Amino acid sequence: MISPVTYLKHVREEFAHIVWPTNRTALAHTLVVIFIAIAITLLVGLLDYTFGSVVSSVAGG
Repeated sequence: MISPVTYLKHVREEFAHIVWPTNRTALAHTLVVIFIAIAITLLVGLLDYTFGSVVSSVAGG
């Protein structure tokens, strides 16, 4: 079993190896995620509307 102090020392050493993204890269990735989320939302909304219309017309509503 490793002591908590030793564990935290190892965590600190590993943090030194992390390559953090630049602000520009982080912003670009954030915008990509937002764009994909909006696109998926629109696609699911369109499919919901289409299938809802089909079911309504078949069910006689």
